Amino acid sequence: MNDANVKAETNAAPLSGAPNGSAKFKFDIPFFNIQAMFGDLAEQGATRAKANFEQMKATSNEITEALCDACSTNAKRTADYGTKLIEISNTNTASTLEFLSQLADARSFSDLVNLSATHGRNTFEAASSQNRELWVLAQKVATETAEPIKKSLNRVLHRAA
Repeated sequence: MNDANVKAETNAAPLSGAPNGSAKFKFDIPFFNIQAMFGDLAEQGATRAKANFEQMKATSNEITEALCDACSTNAKRTADYGTKLIEISNTNTASTLEFLSQLADARSFSDLVNLSATHGRNTFEAASSQNRELWVLAQKVATETAEPIKKSLNRVLHRAA
């Protein structure tokens, strides 16, 4: 098909029967009410967008609350950890001062060796126990800090799915 062979037909009629060829044509085009056609779509889109914004705001508030809880829990558990470190430091200082006092009272070389061996064994056992306590506290800090965030994100992700 050639463009030259295509003929367009219209329902056009001249407005005025001017013989000079400058007649204006009135085309018979059906009237489309664009606002009526797309108004409902726009309204539905706006309603959906508003609902989505409200859901995003609620989700943001929930995550913010979870992060505040996590920070609060972290602060408490970190303070517990710090307190435990101070207690351990005090215990170790008292043990060392007691050991030095016993060394000062030692009368022979064999007393020094026995005191040193006993103190070394007690120090190792105490350090092992203290490390276990600190490890348990560190795990508690990590799990209790992450728990509110984990729960909140799970709720948000399940709601989004």
